[in-house]
Amino acid sequence: MGKGPGHSLKHKEYQALLEPMQEELVGVTRWASARRARIVILFEGRDTAGKGGVIHAISEHLNTRQCRTVALPAPSEREQGQWYFQRYVPHLPAPGEIILFDRSWYNRAGVEKVMGFATDRQVEAFLRDAPVFEKLLVEDGILLFKYWLTCDQEEQEQRLHERLDDPLKRWKLSPIDVAAREKYQEYTKAREKMLEATHTHHAPWTLVDFNDQKLGRLTLIRNLLDRLPDTRCDPVDLDMPSLDEKPKKEKFGVLEPIKPFRLA
Repeated sequence: MGKGPGHSLKHKEYQALLEPMQEELVGVTRWASARRARIVILFEGRDTAGKGGVIHAISEHLNTRQCRTVALPAPSEREQGQWYFQRYVPHLPAPGEIILFDRSWYNRAGVEKVMGFATDRQVEAFLRDAPVFEKLLVEDGILLFKYWLTCDQEEQEQRLHERLDDPLKRWKLSPIDVAAREKYQEYTKAREKMLEATHTHHAPWTLVDFNDQKLGRLTLIRNLLDRLPDTRCDPVDLDMPSLDEKPKKEKFGVLEPIKPFRLA
């Protein structure tokens, strides 16, 4: 993109680079609908890596009935007794849909392993079964993309403190996030073991540097678009004839709108 890693993109510069790719993403939804394609994208990474930001950048202008974000809460007692992948299966796409997993079944190899929510036996079973599960998805025709967002510890610390100090972002910070701060190296070891076991030909991982989140978003979206099949699909032509009469002002009967917000 013509910018070195030390260059910080200004907002206008970032938007100028992002908007053409967002237009391509709109084209992807047309193509997916026409070809009845099913697309699954997994976003994994450390706390604060930037998963929510890139998911928003991808889905911002897409039809919410066609492109859905899945961010599951902690499993219930009932779900804990199910086949591990069972709670994720209902969220897989129907023809024409794009599903964005904000964390996915890889929770078992990450936070569940490091924070002690899963036993060693459960983690080993997951690492053995995940490639098989993903092979079934791919062989059934699902287009599966797996992204890991990388982030240095110093950058992560800065972002965690920003969340703590910002009332609009405070909700993003959980007790688990705080406890996980002390386990940066443990997460690194868990990630490497996970990548070694689940980076397969049919479902490879792609790592993206998200120390600069704007650059990371642009890099990931460009990679995604380049890896999809030829998705050129022209929009349906629509004719917008002129109205026969002069446009009317809105009229109200029993109820009136509330007073508009007072501008300073």
